[in-house]
Amino acid sequence: MSFVVKMNGAPNNGINGNGVHHVSVRTHVSVNPAKLKSHRQRWNVRPSEMSKKTLNPIRAIVDGMKLTPNPEKPMIALSIGDPTVFGNLPTDDTVLQAVKEAIDSHKYNGYAPSVGYQKSREAVANFYSCPEAPLEGKDVILTSGCSQAIELAISVLCNPGDNILVPRPGFSLYKTLAVSMGIQVKFYNLLPEKSWEIDLQHLESLIDDKTACLIVNNPSNPCGSVFTKEHQHKILAVASRNCIPILADEIYGDMVFPGCDFQPLAPLSSDVPILSCGGLAKRWLVPGWRMGWILIHDRNYIFGTGIREGLVKLSQRILGPCTVVQGALESILNDTPPEFYQGTISFLKSNSEICFSELSTVPGLNPVMPSGAMYIMVGIEMEHFPDFQNDVEFTERLVTEQSVFCLPATAFEYPNFFRIVVTVPEEMMIEACIRIREFCARHYRPRSQDSHELDQ
Repeated sequence: MSFVVKMNGAPNNGINGNGVHHVSVRTHVSVNPAKLKSHRQRWNVRPSEMSKKTLNPIRAIVDGMKLTPNPEKPMIALSIGDPTVFGNLPTDDTVLQAVKEAIDSHKYNGYAPSVGYQKSREAVANFYSCPEAPLEGKDVILTSGCSQAIELAISVLCNPGDNILVPRPGFSLYKTLAVSMGIQVKFYNLLPEKSWEIDLQHLESLIDDKTACLIVNNPSNPCGSVFTKEHQHKILAVASRNCIPILADEIYGDMVFPGCDFQPLAPLSSDVPILSCGGLAKRWLVPGWRMGWILIHDRNYIFGTGIREGLVKLSQRILGPCTVVQGALESILNDTPPEFYQGTISFLKSNSEICFSELSTVPGLNPVMPSGAMYIMVGIEMEHFPDFQNDVEFTERLVTEQSVFCLPATAFEYPNFFRIVVTVPEEMMIEACIRIREFCARHYRPRSQDSHELDQ
């Protein structure tokens, strides 16, 4: 057998000065006929089990809906949890300036450590540290948005066959991620009559020896609720009794209305270890920048080195979030003026009050006033709307007749409600409520009328 080997170097390194050697090598290769037969005879490329198990309930439901708006009315989409869609909620100029300066510095064009630049991690730690729950740079993992933070947290805490406890109604991503990893999802109930507090008795009844994690989302998507400090102490007591770590999804932290107090979970915990997930997306109104983080609160060294090392290893799969935004992170956190946050919250509260006030007087609807975040949940008394079987049909026809798109709460495992996003311009919010009222007036059937017709 003969090989041609090309060498780099001076002419005298190769025969005839051309840098090429002819090398003869004697080889003895025995071929197993059985192995030759094992070669595939036809293409057979199939999707992985993980990809087949990955299902986003929102997409599955929305894609199946017949969404044909009324051509005589401009579409009003109240379904998308992106505050930038309508352009009425821009981020602050100081935030933009921080990114411009990071770009102009030419310091952030290469790879960063997979867990993020140390300086950026320290900036996040300093921003969220408090005496009851101190943080250092080593306690922060930077991620590509809060969604990746949640994914890493679930991945490091759970094995296939384990189960996690997830709020109902709740953000659909928890189920999407868990099921794709072979992790069972157990839904614990939130109580609309108690401003969406957790049904603690129901929560505790779901725990077994395979329960690896409790997910607590506060402030809530889709409910817009904010737990009191007292309620959070009760949640921690359940986790403590059963030795269950908590994944705290606090992406809407501090996006709460005046008169309501947001309390992060970690400072209230004396023994329960917590992975707190957050990011820039909502409070700073830049979801497309994909900057999130995990704050590791390791009470009594229960996580130890294992969970930290696991998070580092998992983060190495994609080498971390955008370096330019990391470079701007310290300025974004420290220099954004309080007036920016207050302006956003004031707008969200005003729109929420408009929506709640308008829909509270619509027969057949029961809105639940939020205390924060960007959403309001509205209950539908389906028995008064016999034209529709469920919330999906209700919201589908609302698009067809009124060109208003609200998300059916079946997408959040909570039928007979719909979710409204309150980030739209005020005049659009008012117009949407007028159209929802017209729609309900057309389809509402009072109970007394139903009973009267039956008697006849």
